Amino acid sequence: MTEPTLIQLIGATLFALAVIHTFSTKFFEHLAHTHPRHAGIWHLLGEVEVVFGFWAMVLILFMFAMQGEQEATHYLNTRNYTEPLFVFAIMVIAATRPIMQLVATIVRLTARTLPLPRGMAMYFVVMALVPLMGSFITEPAAMTLAALMLRDTLFARDISTRFKYVTIGVLFVNVSIGGTLTPFAAPPILMVAAKWNWDLWFMLSHFGWKSALAVSVNAAAAMLLFRRELGHMGVPQKNDVVAAHVPLPLVIVHVAFLCGIVVFAHHTAVFVGLFLFFLGVSTAYQRHQNPLILREALMVAFFLAGLVVLGGLQQWWLQPVLMKMDANTVYTGATLLTAITDNAALTYLGSLVDGLSDDFKIALVEGAVTGGGLTVIANAPNPAGASILRGKFDEQTINPLGLLLAAIPPTLVAVIAFRLL
Repeated sequence: MTEPTLIQLIGATLFALAVIHTFSTKFFEHLAHTHPRHAGIWHLLGEVEVVFGFWAMVLILFMFAMQGEQEATHYLNTRNYTEPLFVFAIMVIAATRPIMQLVATIVRLTARTLPLPRGMAMYFVVMALVPLMGSFITEPAAMTLAALMLRDTLFARDISTRFKYVTIGVLFVNVSIGGTLTPFAAPPILMVAAKWNWDLWFMLSHFGWKSALAVSVNAAAAMLLFRRELGHMGVPQKNDVVAAHVPLPLVIVHVAFLCGIVVFAHHTAVFVGLFLFFLGVSTAYQRHQNPLILREALMVAFFLAGLVVLGGLQQWWLQPVLMKMDANTVYTGATLLTAITDNAALTYLGSLVDGLSDDFKIALVEGAVTGGGLTVIANAPNPAGASILRGKFDEQTINPLGLLLAAIPPTLVAVIAFRLL
């Protein structure tokens, strides 16, 4: 490990404070309710999407003070913000009424084929099929769709707090591992697939079938454990009637926009241009749209951009920690490190090292996706799901400790699938 510079030490300290802050958001929300005079600032600090953006701002202020404007702006300009922008665009389009209508239809038709009560079948399909769809429409889109469907069906009526946390824990884990059927949908795999020559067959044979099995087991276990609370999920919602009036040609146009943004996910100018064109179409046919989730998507993009800025100064300690592990221990190390970093950052650092064995590469990526549901910051799509669902939790906050405890059992199922099968 090279001797860190002062700014790298400050960056690591601020990163640690940001991680602690993510586990303290419920405390700030509680302060907002108990100290209404300054409720605004407490609510702001209680927004998990604000955390990394806030501490990234503190880092840049340190850079301006210690290194000057040129160095600070150069650092900002050399960060890659493609992923935050992509997640913003894909969240907004995936949450539109035409896309939601299409996915809801697929979910209902699939649920009817299962020999289960309607509520249980609907829950299983949303928790299993939609995360696996993330391998094709990308994980952020799958997370957005699943979270919106859960919000408008399962969470539309009162359910136990325990069930809420189990559901979000299983959802985060399933989305993280469910995007591994292809080499182009999960952020941690995107970072390495091209360099390591991982094609579709490689992903299916080494990751995909194991992920599909683990996703199904997790969804089935949650469904059976809380089957008594699932009856209302099969009851048609009011917005189903509205969605039926969206013309098929408009649905096809929205699917085309979604596919275009997925295909050009690495070309910011192209997918941003497509997104702006989409905004024009959605305005022209506003009667067939629900309000676009621009605020939620912007907050998630802000969170991820802050993670990019803070994460850029963590390589000095993170990469040596990873490289000291062998192929057997890197899986456990990557799973645990993912909980406090972004899993795509871990695999990216691994891709910078030459001469790694195939076993090491596979174990690194398996660990990165396995731990992707443990915290909000572990996987890029998690903030999207948290942003959509947190309003259904007490004090409109998802307790990070509650999420961690709920995500451990499905994470262990993923461990068994990847390491023992």
